[in-house]
Amino acid sequence: MSSSPADLITERLVLRTWTADEATAVLDGTRSPHWAADFPAEGDRVIAGLLGENPAWLGAHGHRLVVERASGSVVGSIGLFWPPNDGVLEIGYGIVASRRGRGYATEAARALAEFALTAPDVHTVSAGVELSNPSSVRVLEKAGFRRWTTDGSTARFRFTLDPR
Repeated sequence: MSSSPADLITERLVLRTWTADEATAVLDGTRSPHWAADFPAEGDRVIAGLLGENPAWLGAHGHRLVVERASGSVVGSIGLFWPPNDGVLEIGYGIVASRRGRGYATEAARALAEFALTAPDVHTVSAGVELSNPSSVRVLEKAGFRRWTTDGSTARFRFTLDPR
């Protein structure tokens, strides 16, 4: 697996930017030998469809594929919804069912949130999660995000350099 300078490399993962060809393949239903058997999930198809309307999402502070280093397989996607709004960037992520429970979402979320805070004028990474999805709540908590509000069925989390 080749990597580029824009890749974020963690202990077990490579987070690399999408290419336009990969987004097209996801939308067309073309299979890549480098994808886990259950990639893409519905969320990956949604993001692939939005990449054409949001070219900044293909940049370093946009959306990335989550690649398992051991196998070289794409096992999900994670992304920042660029541009920031008053210094806040929203993050979203998804790992395919066959690779859940391994801590990949936590590892990826922490790495991308830390990277996001290096962008000019970004001071916070935020995420919203349905309370009916306790695994996603745990992902954010374990990645270092702190819950700051709960509104009905949704909790909002944030990751900042300042832990207050």
